[in-house]
Amino acid sequence: MIETPVTYRVVREWNDSDIVALYRSAGWWRDYYDPAGIAPLISGSYIFALGVHTGTGKAVAMGRVLSDRVATGYIQDLCVLEEMRGMHIGVGILEFLIKEAKEGGLTSLYLVAEPDTELFYEKSGFINDDGLIFLTNSPDGHNET
Repeated sequence: MIETPVTYRVVREWNDSDIVALYRSAGWWRDYYDPAGIAPLISGSYIFALGVHTGTGKAVAMGRVLSDRVATGYIQDLCVLEEMRGMHIGVGILEFLIKEAKEGGLTSLYLVAEPDTELFYEKSGFINDDGLIFLTNSPDGHNET
């Protein structure tokens, strides 16, 4: 296993610029998004986890769990800075989120994944359930595909 200079932690707040950089690296940040929305996004998540570089203190990976706080959670926004990919950090943040969710009492975890990433998640025990349909509708009218 490759030694990575990253520690994983749950946070309730973090600087906006690190989180925006992660969203940009994943291709999920749009120019019309307001960085002021980062703080409520973090605090409103059941679990918001970061992979923090031990040398720089910079967030290099993130993921979050949305939940009913009883049994079910949805993992989303799992990403790693492009320059840190290939170092098993994605697996590390995913395993950390799963552990935290189970310790929090959640018994069912689902996730939202990008196309062609199924193999990555299957290695961590997730299955592709072709019987489920994921639909999207953005109330602000910015439906993106």
